[in-house]
Amino acid sequence: MKTLWNPQRPSPMPHHRYRPFHERVHVPVTGSDRTWPTARIERAPLWVPVDLRDGNQALAEPMDTPRKRRFFDLLTGMGFKEIEVGYPSASRTDFDFVRHLVTTGAVPDDVTPVVFTPARRELIDRTFEAVEGLPRAVVHLYIATSPVWRDVVLGRDRREVWRTVREAAAHMARRAGDSPGIRFQFSPETFNLTEPDFVLELCDGLTELWDASPDRPVTHNLPATVEIATPNVYADQIEYLHRNLARRDCVILSVHPHNDRGTGIACAELAVLAGAQRVEGCLFGNGERTGNVDLVTLALNLFAQGVDPMVDLGDIDAVRETVEHCNRLPVHPRHPYAGELVHTAFSGTHQDAISKGLAHHAERAAALGVPEGQAPWEVPYLPIDPADVGRSYEAVIRVNSQSGKGGVAYLLRTHHGLDLPERMRPDFSRVVQEATDGSGREATPKELYELFRAAYLTEGEVQLHAWSTHQEAPGVHRFVCTLQTGDRTGDHEGTGNGPLTAFVDALAGAGFTVDVLDFAADAGVAYAECRANGATAWGAAEDSSTLAASVRAVLSAVNRAAR
Repeated sequence: MKTLWNPQRPSPMPHHRYRPFHERVHVPVTGSDRTWPTARIERAPLWVPVDLRDGNQALAEPMDTPRKRRFFDLLTGMGFKEIEVGYPSASRTDFDFVRHLVTTGAVPDDVTPVVFTPARRELIDRTFEAVEGLPRAVVHLYIATSPVWRDVVLGRDRREVWRTVREAAAHMARRAGDSPGIRFQFSPETFNLTEPDFVLELCDGLTELWDASPDRPVTHNLPATVEIATPNVYADQIEYLHRNLARRDCVILSVHPHNDRGTGIACAELAVLAGAQRVEGCLFGNGERTGNVDLVTLALNLFAQGVDPMVDLGDIDAVRETVEHCNRLPVHPRHPYAGELVHTAFSGTHQDAISKGLAHHAERAAALGVPEGQAPWEVPYLPIDPADVGRSYEAVIRVNSQSGKGGVAYLLRTHHGLDLPERMRPDFSRVVQEATDGSGREATPKELYELFRAAYLTEGEVQLHAWSTHQEAPGVHRFVCTLQTGDRTGDHEGTGNGPLTAFVDALAGAGFTVDVLDFAADAGVAYAECRANGATAWGAAEDSSTLAASVRAVLSAVNRAAR
């Protein structure tokens, strides 16, 4: 219905072809039954990267053993303790990689590999052949369970699906025998479109069949195989299972969200609030269609809330480079936390806030008597300290035509040691904006310095060829100089209560009425704002002598005013 404030009209898109989630699946948890909305995540779940299986099968060029091994070593080095390493019955490449891990002793003592198998006897046998020799492994059984899959793909009813699962699970138990290092996992594929009572029937039946116990638990993994609803719906589904699973202390409740609606991260986080203890996903969200849930973002979301992520992302660029090499896919520059541009501000208002925030952070750390890297973090526009993920501050502020005085001043200060006075910053910002408006591109710190030199440090119409100053009496200084203005050269002198006022007096003798309105000097650089013959301008100069820099800064302002 169109209103005065919302003039949108019906679109021509055939939305009537699609059914809302509540017409496709029953979600028992409603209203006051929910507990997850008031829960908080206070510890990281068990992260299980599936890059080497689920992520790999989504690649146009699947990984070979060297790329898989490099990825596996990255994951163990980051601190992941359970890793899905392949689908050994699906291809020779996957089988060989699992055997490579076994025969080379590549699996650390505290890491458990996971292998994936469908509910078919011969494929289960092939899977157990692949893991033979591993001291620990999780064998992951899956079957699709939703009505559309039962009817359209499998051609089986609920009873027949349960029989298939039971027979496969029993065969897995026989193959595992008494080995204490083999545990089991079950995924009712398309869980989020499956009747909740049927999921309970399957999961509880396998918990009993596999004789799960607290010291040898079964993992029940509940995939949002294709997202169908808002994340709160998935949380309701997880909470229902969390409350109703039999022998709950013998079950690790796991989730495997995909990102078809762009809400995979939210689904995973709400699922953990609802009782999930384990999350499967990929680094940077690789996977079929729009991808698996992104474990990097999930872990750093916790980190940004003061919760230990339990994995090491302290060198995010090295992680990203390895994943890009192995997947042969780029990570988007705006990817949360890890993208090339996520800690970068181009906008003037953002830059000003960040610059002030960094200065305040340094002051706060000094007041607390701790290094800046240990002080509490609270800087506008930066949810985490880029240094905590191995980023430098060089990329935090970058300058283009949208940038403002704060960002320009920050880059000159951090890269070239030029601390522009507050009142001078708008003046130089206009110089930069004119240049970037004309080119339409970003200005590097080196280019900013060149713009600064061209604007303030080059000679103008009035040139100072020779000069000297001395104190004639207390509070009385004399300035003697040779000035050239165009083709005219003359000797001039002036007096004042200091060298600069004496120089201004000498300029008056050359025909320039000058008032110094603002002045600052720091580390061999001087800045002066002057009114000269009715026009106001800023000038600057560099010199190893502060006095020489100060005199030439006034001369720079006079020349800029004359223009």
